[in-house]
Amino acid sequence: MKLSGKRAVFLLYACALLLPALSCSFTEWAGTAGETAEAETLARQIRAGGVTAETGADSGTKRQEAVEEEKARRVALTFDDGPSPSWTPELLDGLKERNVQATFFLIGMYAVQYPEIVERMDREGHLIGNHTYHHVQLDLEDEEHLSREIGDTDKVIYLITGKHTEYVRPPFGVWDEKLEEELQVLPVLWTVDPLDWTTENADQIVEKVVTEAEDGDIILLHDCYASSVEAALRIVDILQAEGFAFVTADELMLP
Repeated sequence: MKLSGKRAVFLLYACALLLPALSCSFTEWAGTAGETAEAETLARQIRAGGVTAETGADSGTKRQEAVEEEKARRVALTFDDGPSPSWTPELLDGLKERNVQATFFLIGMYAVQYPEIVERMDREGHLIGNHTYHHVQLDLEDEEHLSREIGDTDKVIYLITGKHTEYVRPPFGVWDEKLEEELQVLPVLWTVDPLDWTTENADQIVEKVVTEAEDGDIILLHDCYASSVEAALRIVDILQAEGFAFVTADELMLP
């Protein structure tokens, strides 16, 4: 059949307009078919147990839970009975190398003797707490003497650092709640105690701490024994490798 010149031109023009649309339709159809095939394949794998069905919301929730779990793995290293001129500087060196801040509960009469160590603790970001002036058991003291034990230690630390002590580690763990209001300090006890003062075996101290440590634990050690200082730094290395972060004790106590 012969077409007139005008009709032929019109048909060619119409084809030129329709070709892109037909091409797009074919592409969309092919894509849809491909997606359908992929979905059917995935469904077969799920039914066969080879793939776990997980929605975007489920995946996001799991990621968030993992992040929160990682954030939650925090412990606090605390040290009593210092500062010690023999061992505290070595401990501070090791903590600085590892970028770890700890909490030190100081005995007032030792803080007076070694103010440069106290000043270094504060300068390097450690939390300084009160451990009474003479390491006395608080429930055995009358109110006046008790107040003086806490107050005198606070004054010494304030003169060195310009900061008052807000936390106290009661010697022997003996504490009366009424003292919190009277003395305006908060007690910090502990949850992991390797009894490091009873042994010179650093391995034994390390083993007890690293096997017991959990999220939120407050670890009790002493910075006046060589074995305790050695153990403390090894504990840091092991727990950091396990994903724990070390914080000062107040971070675990405050909401």
